[in-house]
Amino acid sequence: MIKVRLETSKGNITLELDDAKAPVTVANFLRYIDEGFYDNTIFHRVIANFMIQGGDPNSKDPDRSKHGTGGPGYTLKAEFNNRPHKRGTLSMARSAHPDS
Repeated sequence: MIKVRLETSKGNITLELDDAKAPVTVANFLRYIDEGFYDNTIFHRVIANFMIQGGDPNSKDPDRSKHGTGGPGYTLKAEFNNRPHKRGTLSMARSAHPDS
């Protein structure tokens, strides 16, 4: 497991990344961290008692209609595994494509 500290205006969150289960996804996420891709982004979608969504570079734009629509310009092959999605699980958003 690799640990990453996410600094927010509400306090820090420690993320545990399972590079054994999702090596490509974790490597991609760490590269983005190193490049500052996520710096000053916001959680653009918050649903109480369900989930928060962030990481969109468009969330830096004051025009909220663009929030949740950005990305790096490419997709990664899905790395499905048997880890359950329970409270506190970190996942990547999926599109309608079956291999997203």
